[in-house]
Amino acid sequence: MLGVMAYMVIQFAIGVWVSRRNKSEDDYLLAGRRLGVGLTAFTVFATWFGAETVVGAAGNIYENGLSGGSGDPFGYAICLILLGLVFAVPLWRRRYTTFGDFFRQRYSSGVEKFFVLLVVPSSTLWAAAQIRAFGQVVSTISDLDVTVAITAAAAFVIIYTVAGGLLATAVTDLVQGLALMLGLGLLFFAVLNAAGGVEPALALVEPERLQLFGALEKSFLEVVEAWAIPICGATLAAEVIARILAAHSAETARLASVLGGTLYLAIGCIPVFIGLIGPGLLPGLEDAEQIIPQLAQQYLPTLFYVLFAGALISAILSTVDSALLAAASLISHNVVVPLRGSMSERAKIRSARLCVVLLGILAYVLAIRANGVYELIETAVAFGTAGVFVVGVLGLFTRIGGTPSALAALIAGSVLWFVGEYFAGWTTPYLLSLAGAALAYLGVAALEKIPIGKWQATRQET
Repeated sequence: MLGVMAYMVIQFAIGVWVSRRNKSEDDYLLAGRRLGVGLTAFTVFATWFGAETVVGAAGNIYENGLSGGSGDPFGYAICLILLGLVFAVPLWRRRYTTFGDFFRQRYSSGVEKFFVLLVVPSSTLWAAAQIRAFGQVVSTISDLDVTVAITAAAAFVIIYTVAGGLLATAVTDLVQGLALMLGLGLLFFAVLNAAGGVEPALALVEPERLQLFGALEKSFLEVVEAWAIPICGATLAAEVIARILAAHSAETARLASVLGGTLYLAIGCIPVFIGLIGPGLLPGLEDAEQIIPQLAQQYLPTLFYVLFAGALISAILSTVDSALLAAASLISHNVVVPLRGSMSERAKIRSARLCVVLLGILAYVLAIRANGVYELIETAVAFGTAGVFVVGVLGLFTRIGGTPSALAALIAGSVLWFVGEYFAGWTTPYLLSLAGAALAYLGVAALEKIPIGKWQATRQET
């Protein structure tokens, strides 16, 4: 535990030291728009490679086989590569400060505010998932009660994020990314050795657990649903777009996102492997999300275990500060600053930091009440993102639609998903919300083209 605490203190010290460069809102939120390919690629990778990839995904694959990895690592790796190939260049060239600026410039300030209203809960849920996973790791290595551990984790995360900013996050992401690769690599070889080598390890995996697209009883649309949530739901996420906007050139943004996604897939295959052979090494776990922490504790020597625990914490810290910072930047830059009018750069930074504190407290409450990491992640990624994806794609690459179209799509996507998920019992609520958002956008866009006089005449005739 002392080794892990020392590692956390070092990360905090690095963040505080780097944060001294924060002189303006752009410095705090976008690292002064000066990140190179290497730093951007690592921060893109580290932003998404969080608790759900290490703890949640391994647990899900432990329970459901390879199909449990449709989100992590496969879906999220695809979303990062897609972001780089399709969206990075047009987003960077518009010189936005946050993704919310796109909705204001392309549509209106009303659409911008509504977008913030939809996205902030999603980012907060994402942060809650990381805080919960952080607490689980602390609980495992210290024998603290999970609730106490989550409380301590939340306090550290809030202070850590407030003190930094995107430049501090990017620099610590590099350190954390390297620690993560080292830690997961150590665990991989330790587990492989415990299983007796490659062939005995693979022999532990039952053939039916290797179905990537799910069991045969699942319909085609249910399989598409499982893949659409991470790909469509996370491609235009505010957290990762902030990294794209912080790159020093459009080409840097494009290349870094593709490299980050490729790295994500490569490193993400380690939790996949452990989740697959886990039932053969530790059968009958009541909490599947404990598979990686327990294997590490059982098979790693003390020094390596400390390194691995630091790696897990690295994965969590690199994601949770990104989620809190992204949500805080949307509230501060897109809501508070416009309402306050003229504000100094220092005041803008203080506003963003206050938003981090408030959202961190909310994320802590959600983390305490949630049943599991993966549950939080799926809700975070699905809520409101269908409409955002539709509006983002059509708004960036076409001139179709205006403010009414965007609002209709955002509302339709959110309402349909919420009703389908919690009330109607639909098996594919996200796909239906995507389709509903697209139809709402295009339908209202068609009505926007009808002149007012002709519209009134049509109404009178009917």
